[in-house]
Amino acid sequence: MTITTTTAIAVYFLVWWVTLFAVLPFGMNKQAEDGDDTPGRDPGAPIVHVMWRKLGWTTVVATIVFAILAAIYLSGVIKLDWLIKTFGPPKSF
Repeated sequence: MTITTTTAIAVYFLVWWVTLFAVLPFGMNKQAEDGDDTPGRDPGAPIVHVMWRKLGWTTVVATIVFAILAAIYLSGVIKLDWLIKTFGPPKSF
């Protein structure tokens, strides 16, 4: 089985994007938890902006997940025909 570069990039981007939303809430300290009751501020806003760290962790986790998925696909453990049959579009009525 082979995989084109464009497909690999597209799949990696999708894995990275989903991983970003999974990583975003980790390590977030809210202003309400800190006791900051300043009027006009959202109590759920983070105290410290750590987006670069979250983007780094997202890249690390997404790369590991993508490598595992690519290894499973390229080894032939999961066949493309099975994926299409299982997760493909529904049969017409």
